Amino acid sequence: MSNIKVYYRTIRDLPLDEYLAPGSSACWGCGPLLAARWVTKVVGSNAIIVTATGCLYGVTAVYPYSSWKHPMIHVAFGNAPSVASGVETAIKVLKRKGEWDAGDTKVVVIAGDGATVDIGFGALSGMLERRHGVAYVLYDNEAYMSTGIQRSGSTPMYAWTTTTEIGKVRKGKLEPKKDVLSIILAHNPIYAASTTVAHIMDLANKVKKAVEYSSYGPTFVHVLAPCPTGWKYDESLTIEIAKLAVETGMWFNLEYEDGKLRVTTKVPKRKPVKEYLSLQGRFSHLTDDDIKIIQQMVDENVKKINEIVGEEAIGPLA
Repeated sequence: MSNIKVYYRTIRDLPLDEYLAPGSSACWGCGPLLAARWVTKVVGSNAIIVTATGCLYGVTAVYPYSSWKHPMIHVAFGNAPSVASGVETAIKVLKRKGEWDAGDTKVVVIAGDGATVDIGFGALSGMLERRHGVAYVLYDNEAYMSTGIQRSGSTPMYAWTTTTEIGKVRKGKLEPKKDVLSIILAHNPIYAASTTVAHIMDLANKVKKAVEYSSYGPTFVHVLAPCPTGWKYDESLTIEIAKLAVETGMWFNLEYEDGKLRVTTKVPKRKPVKEYLSLQGRFSHLTDDDIKIIQQMVDENVKKINEIVGEEAIGPLA
């Protein structure tokens, strides 16, 4: 494996072939669909996709129709990592017997935060611990959107969902968003990263690395994929909101490669978190004091990340 390898340097380098057909029933501005489109383009033709129940499956594969041009296996909420592990193992066995003539077929999971951070997390941990050569892509829209916008472990603190009510006592979800990437890194993966649907070059290079490195063991890419319906914003703002997540320090574009963690999208001067929160109806109930608490939490996270990577990759507030 090479250090900080770049597959795509300009927009013109990105693959042109489409592996997710148009005409899905997704909402306009759907972040998960944007993520899936670019993931499948980068993965290329020789791959088997495993996807769990969730938003993406619901809008791309309603019988008898399918948007998928790859062989795609739909499985229950909690067992995408287990099924992918079985597919990867089966390919290895068939290759050893000389019965696999499809070449270097990659096994890729594309699953949401409910299936990854919550319900399927035990299976994911097992997949990582057993060192299966699977590239796992988490599209994170921060709640169970397809079943009615219920909270997940990936829902950020103080966000409204249909199961985190707003009132005099509660301010939405009271617990911080689960730091899933840190938990993944504790499993010592071959490669891991985080990115957003707004940073296409960053996303494409990280997914490409994850797919290529999966020949040596498990890899993981965490993609922030805003949801206009669940986050309550105008569907034209998906990219702007994803960019603001990084520009405010609410989200970090990180990469773990060759045993080192680095920030791939540096922010010399951060914007206040209020600019990110104010565009989303799920945070419309917050007071200035609530926003101040979130800002303090982000400031602490920025300090922590800068200490880990050994530089001021994420700067102070502008």
